[in-house]
Amino acid sequence: MLDHTRITRLVLGAAALAALTGFIQGSAAPATLPFGPGESLVYRVSAGRLGRVGRGVLRVEGPERMDDQSVLLLSFDVRTRIGLVVGVDSTRSWLDPQRMESLRFYKRERNPLTKSLQDVRIFPAERRWQAADGEAGTTCTDTPLDELSFLYFIRTLPLRPGDAYSLDRHFQAGRNPVDIRVLRREPLTVPAGTFQTIAVEMRVKDPQHYGGEGVILVWLSDDDARVPVRIESAVPVLGRAVLSLEERSPGAAP
Repeated sequence: MLDHTRITRLVLGAAALAALTGFIQGSAAPATLPFGPGESLVYRVSAGRLGRVGRGVLRVEGPERMDDQSVLLLSFDVRTRIGLVVGVDSTRSWLDPQRMESLRFYKRERNPLTKSLQDVRIFPAERRWQAADGEAGTTCTDTPLDELSFLYFIRTLPLRPGDAYSLDRHFQAGRNPVDIRVLRREPLTVPAGTFQTIAVEMRVKDPQHYGGEGVILVWLSDDDARVPVRIESAVPVLGRAVLSLEERSPGAAP
């Protein structure tokens, strides 16, 4: 049976572990963010020789209050179908856009063979996290991120071809560091059109899904919006798994 969790989580979930910056270990966000409430990005999900297998949607909602802070609610929903087999992945991240830190992470994965649920509260000032199932741990920084908020964090940063970074911002200490290389600028055509992009390579630690280290490529639009135009990862058995942008609705300034 093909593993739908690998299609959805390996492609975007791992990709979202990336971040780039010279002030990476915990400064405030820039005055103007490239995303805001109302932004919606719709993707075509393809897997190896199978072609199109589903649809994914990234959204920004809010602001709302959490722990006396104003946060944005980031969401990622993917539905895949291979034959009669359907897989669903729903991810949520509550992000403080002032400090670019995550306060809560929620992820639910379900397919006919497996299902999983992760619900984590993160306490940046205390450098610790606590999951609903009782698991707990410490963070390496007082501005931690989760796998979804990392993707948005990338978009706030300067991207210069040739730059390389090794980062300790994931809230789970064992998932660090995340190693980043900014590869090149190049044009890229996806269903939503042709974009000038910046290609970024990410090496992430994910023993559960990669058996160790995974390599992900992300193409971001080379403009102020830094929209993720394409996300690609190698998936066992299926080969390449790809998210290609189909539709974009820009959001308001946060």
